[in-house]
Amino acid sequence: MEWTLYRNIRQQAAKEEARPADAIVVFGAAEYNGAPSPVLKARLDHAFDLEERGLAPIVITTGGKGGDLRYTEAGVSADYLIQQGMAKERILVDDRSESTYESVQAVAVILRQLHAKNCVAVSDGFHLYRIKLFFRDAGVVAYGSPAPESPIEAASFDRTIHSWREVLSTSLWFLGYKG
Repeated sequence: MEWTLYRNIRQQAAKEEARPADAIVVFGAAEYNGAPSPVLKARLDHAFDLEERGLAPIVITTGGKGGDLRYTEAGVSADYLIQQGMAKERILVDDRSESTYESVQAVAVILRQLHAKNCVAVSDGFHLYRIKLFFRDAGVVAYGSPAPESPIEAASFDRTIHSWREVLSTSLWFLGYKG
């Protein structure tokens, strides 16, 4: 089972599924004192490009404090997108979620409130298989769009480690763990 799941994660990581949708959802990653980490910046730059192509009317940024007392991943993400030229009115923020599962649940609520049914999920490729499972479970159709400049996906050791971590996280979710 583990090898099959690993293969599925890696296959999803290689798929670009971006298409017109109700929203673009950018999953959080580390921020450093109010600035996006290289991983988060790659995700944000990709989401910015998708929004510029007109694929969705709104962008939702996600991610809580992650241990930072002043900044949230979602807030830093929104600020970065605005600095790049995205209209503030097009950005919604979920800054309370502390895990992928919580982010998907919060975004699903936002999408339901907007009568939206689908989204383009932007993250590192290794992360998209689990994100799509969570969205499907929440009744939302998600299309995966991996950040092409991801420093994690570019480094084979990092990519492998993160993909195996996804195998563990996904397996735990299948067993009922919602963390």
